[in-house]
Amino acid sequence: MLKQIETYYDAVPRSSARAEDFGPLTLFVREGPGWPFYARPALGTTGDIPVEAVDEVRARQRELGVPEAFEWVAETTPGLRAAVEASGLTVHEHPLMVLDGDGLAVPEPEDVTVRMVGADDPALESAVAAPFAAFGAAPEPGTAARTGARIEAGWTRLAAALDGAGGALSAGQHQPVGPVSEVVGVGTVPAARRRGLGLAVTAALVADARAHGAELVFLSASDAAVARLYGRLGFRTVATALIAEAEAGA
Repeated sequence: MLKQIETYYDAVPRSSARAEDFGPLTLFVREGPGWPFYARPALGTTGDIPVEAVDEVRARQRELGVPEAFEWVAETTPGLRAAVEASGLTVHEHPLMVLDGDGLAVPEPEDVTVRMVGADDPALESAVAAPFAAFGAAPEPGTAARTGARIEAGWTRLAAALDGAGGALSAGQHQPVGPVSEVVGVGTVPAARRRGLGLAVTAALVADARAHGAELVFLSASDAAVARLYGRLGFRTVATALIAEAEAGA
């Protein structure tokens, strides 16, 4: 299972980024506008990684003007943590969860419609914006158009909880690659929280992923409390996803 996830992590950025080789590490560099990618272990890397390799990648990230960030699975590449910490980065832990079965039923929220959103859907703009609003941000210009292009290409599937006027209160995506898909970016606007909308959106994404042939559906929870919520859908923790980044001002 973790090998499948590792192969997925290596494959999914390649639809919109180029891969730069740094020996035991790979840096994904986005082609064109959009949120920058990260560095991670080269596919098949399991042993210790020298701090010099991490420093080399960080220098390249500074040169490119992108965040100095690394993402990996602790159980798959345990030797990377010591290297990134020795390089001066801070590591954050997140439960890595896999769905058992087709997912458990959750209560349908009142006064909203939860459904998939297509590339030409009038709800696309608000569905793309909702997860950004959940964190007090706004999408870059063109984000909705790029998301629509990814939907058309089959790289992204988008679900949203819509109010009576058709505006998104909560939304999220899953990104299929072959028989594996990851649920990402689920967020609810602050005024609509505590109504079960995020869980309902996740349930819709799970159902869509299974309907389109995904044999393995997984996600990373932000913390243990959020992991317990996803547990209500049938997700269970199987490993630890790690994110290393520079502290603000460092």
